[in-house]
Amino acid sequence: MFWKRALAPFLFVILAFVAAPAFAQQGPSAAPVGAPATSQALSAPQAAPVSNVDVSALGQVKGPGGGFSVVESFLTAGVIVKTVMVLLLLASLWSWAIIINKAITLGSLKRKAAKFEKMFWSGQSLDELYQQFAAHNDHPFAAVFVSALREWRRAFEGGAPREGQLVGVKERIEKAMNVTIIRETDGIERQLGMLATIGSVSPFVGLFGTVWGIMNSFSAIAARHDTTLAVVAPGIAEALFATAMGLLAAIPAVIFYNRFVAEIGRYVNSLDAFADEFSAILSRQLDEKAIR
Repeated sequence: MFWKRALAPFLFVILAFVAAPAFAQQGPSAAPVGAPATSQALSAPQAAPVSNVDVSALGQVKGPGGGFSVVESFLTAGVIVKTVMVLLLLASLWSWAIIINKAITLGSLKRKAAKFEKMFWSGQSLDELYQQFAAHNDHPFAAVFVSALREWRRAFEGGAPREGQLVGVKERIEKAMNVTIIRETDGIERQLGMLATIGSVSPFVGLFGTVWGIMNSFSAIAARHDTTLAVVAPGIAEALFATAMGLLAAIPAVIFYNRFVAEIGRYVNSLDAFADEFSAILSRQLDEKAIR
């Protein structure tokens, strides 16, 4: 029993030397399943492309020099995204038409107001100014002046008003000017509401086109079971272009809306100030000409 335990290590060493050549002969030729068999396979993954990828048919947008093209981006978009782009383009053109029209109108009104105030405070008689502007009161200052003086003349049609009638005459003159100011202000502010609507709604319309383009990308992924650039790029391009169109329509509309509101506010304040000054002048003359 003792000699068996003593010989066991020697037997193990002898078996190891006998079996080593067999394992050594099998080792170099055996490789794990799926491992690259050559050094060339180790240098690049098997799934990687070995040549330049042709993306000409992937719906990518190329310009004349290989850059971005707005026309081709529109042509490759889906029907819904195309509709969104057309609506945003029309909104942008409409907003610019309003912006140009309002800028020209406000500039003309300011020049006419400055010219009228210069004539009004030059010492020219009120009757002469009335004859000059009664036929063509083409700006708010002249319209306020004509409405007030017309009410003044009506008060003197049956002779000079009596002292007890002065309060009623003054109130009618002030009401005539206030109504004229409101009417003229409404005319100046016309289409500003549309400008505000375009500025506030356009980003959301563009966002709708963005969401729809991303939905197209996910639909393509689900249909082809692939997430490569060839599948995702067209829908993402549509989405981003719709977002850009929405911002293109909204940003100028918001900027010029705020500017026009501020300019119209200053103009109306100056118109109110003129009406108050003119009312004071007429009130003083009524007190002087009233029959006591």
